Amino acid sequence: MSAPRVLVIVQNLPVPLDRRVWLECRALVAAGYRVSVICPRGPGDPARDVVEDVALYKYRPAPEARGLLGFVVEFVYSWVRTALLSLVVRRERGFDVIQACNPPDTYWALALLWRLRGVRFVFDHHDLNPELYLSRFGEPSGPGGRAQLGGLRWLERRTFRAAHRVISTNESYRSVALTRGGVPRERTSVVRSGPDTRVMRPVAGTGDLARGGHLLVYLGIMGPQDDVDVVLHVVDELVHRRGRDDVRAALLGFGDCLEELRALSTRLGLDDVVEFTGRAGKETIADYLSAASAGLSPDRKTPLNDRSTMNKTMEYMAYALPTVTFDLDETRVSAGDCALYVPSGDVGAFADAVERLLDDPELRTDMSLRARRRVVRELDWQPQARTYVATFDDLLGRDSGPGPFVDAAAALPGGRVAVGDDELEDLVRARGTLAAVVEP
Repeated sequence: MSAPRVLVIVQNLPVPLDRRVWLECRALVAAGYRVSVICPRGPGDPARDVVEDVALYKYRPAPEARGLLGFVVEFVYSWVRTALLSLVVRRERGFDVIQACNPPDTYWALALLWRLRGVRFVFDHHDLNPELYLSRFGEPSGPGGRAQLGGLRWLERRTFRAAHRVISTNESYRSVALTRGGVPRERTSVVRSGPDTRVMRPVAGTGDLARGGHLLVYLGIMGPQDDVDVVLHVVDELVHRRGRDDVRAALLGFGDCLEELRALSTRLGLDDVVEFTGRAGKETIADYLSAASAGLSPDRKTPLNDRSTMNKTMEYMAYALPTVTFDLDETRVSAGDCALYVPSGDVGAFADAVERLLDDPELRTDMSLRARRRVVRELDWQPQARTYVATFDDLLGRDSGPGPFVDAAAALPGGRVAVGDDELEDLVRARGTLAAVVEP
């Protein structure tokens, strides 16, 4: 019997840079599926590639969107490029199932066209687009705003109704599928974006990145709704108001606000203590998170953020980092007692919590070790991969077995050397001291 074939569609990030989607693709490959991906090209990416048995079909991304018309142009352009590439994938490799990952909620229309040829549709629900609108613009008061919000809700309903299966990133998102989307529970599943903790783990020899002091890190996208400016205001408070000379910060990632954040750093006089790495690969992530004393989650409490799982929080935990975060419902589900929670938007309280961690090595060490234990035992990708593969098996009447559907040969990036469990406490105690410069 030939291997079942899955086409994965992603618009907002290239693959394998989208870590959740890449783990999903590798899980399907491990379960015997043949996987193709259509996504935008990243800098330097080829238009066609095969990486670890996943075929990648990439198109030139749309120009950066400005205003409503810009977003419409981006969505139409990306939809058309994806539709044309789906014809190429169908001819060259074929597919039995389309998985579309939002945003945006537009690929239900393509899935309906392919349904005429017997193709099934799985919706991988990454974002709540109506809540994203409300978080950025508030409740609309005029007819134009109400029309935009109504359009987003209509697109969301169409996506739910077109899907044979819906995969949600957490129970909050699943509740949206059940209530707002009217999806029967048996057609839903929750697959959390847990890290592969065999690969995302502290590595040795990176303490020099902290320069003998405390390194604070932010990892993630830098868009208008991500509130990364909070990190700069917290560092400004610590360095310029409270006189700390033992703190620096590294911001790992990219997005629409990156240049604005660089400019803000300069205006605040932080260029000597704040580093922007830009797009961060696996090696950069491993090095900086292994050297850091704390991870920062600056997302304010909004209709979107409160119900969303912040992947960066679990990735901080994978590297044995305690987190300082604004108090969000789903972040508490992920981090439990491995984070310090402060009222949304209170920069002073955020800085207080950071100082509490930095000045209390016993608290920092305890929270670091608990974070690593929690993510390994409760949030690891391996059990999520089983649920994910089971969704496709159920849809296609297949049995891939018990797994595990993870890469058995997975290795640390770039030849990094993992810190063993018996050495982990020494590493986290050394963070923020001159001793951290010495490789274990």
